Amino acid sequence: MHLVLEELVTAKPAPRPIDSLATWWTRHRELSARFPVPVDVAILAGFAADRLGYAFASGYQAAGAELFAGRVVGEPRLSALCVTEAGGAHPRAIATTLRRGEHGLRLDGEKRFVTLGPAAERLFVVASEGLLPDGKNRLRVAAIDARRAGVTLRTEATAFVPEIPHAVATFDGVTVADDELLAGDGYLEFVKPFRTVEDCHVHAALLGWWVQLARRADASHDLLEALFARVVTMRALALADPKSAAVHLALGGALASARQLLAELEPLVARLDAETRTRFERDRPLLKVAGRARELRREAAWRTLSG
Repeated sequence: MHLVLEELVTAKPAPRPIDSLATWWTRHRELSARFPVPVDVAILAGFAADRLGYAFASGYQAAGAELFAGRVVGEPRLSALCVTEAGGAHPRAIATTLRRGEHGLRLDGEKRFVTLGPAAERLFVVASEGLLPDGKNRLRVAAIDARRAGVTLRTEATAFVPEIPHAVATFDGVTVADDELLAGDGYLEFVKPFRTVEDCHVHAALLGWWVQLARRADASHDLLEALFARVVTMRALALADPKSAAVHLALGGALASARQLLAELEPLVARLDAETRTRFERDRPLLKVAGRARELRREAAWRTLSG
């Protein structure tokens, strides 16, 4: 942790321009080679990002690296988790199927709002193997090459952070090898904890980005120290058990504290260059995405811990 903090304090807060997703991914991988802990990569990639979108992308990739650590082998690949469908992301809404036929496993279905989908090299696809005795979906996750025959990725436009593409992913008779199925319940082991893992890593990256903005705007030492404290808190939560109800409550408090501090820091953006100010206003809605889901998670955690 001390190496991350030292870099936030001493490195020049003047990000090199990022002209494409390819450039962003190269720099993200360079940090991954230096720092083995995904949340550290998220923090420092956020600090080095020239805009909010690329900080978010690094947080998202770091979250995937943490969730799937030890589940896949080989060099880091730009990956996307495919969960949401036309009916949502709840287990009962998953209509994408994984069926065994005479030629092996076959994947069919459609996913919506696949983050970084058009650029992805690997897709983690949540699909149903059928129903359990209690009528619930039996979900599994398949890790497949994004360019495999039968996979179609269609770009979806977004109103903010246009640098980060999203896609509709269609799977039409996609062949899946047995060793591409990840062990464990697809919902309990991956989909459900990812909501927490993603929040921790994305917000760690956003806090790193805010440290950069604050330093460029000559923020006071008091404000910078408050930011550093939030970074340390978010890193600790990123390393905690994402299935713990207590962790969910602590994360709720940490996010509320971060939002309060960022509101105090927003006036500093006026001191920055016009391009940074324009992007900030354009991408501000990203900070509110999934707010309702977080509130529901917090309420569920309180119910669990109160019996």
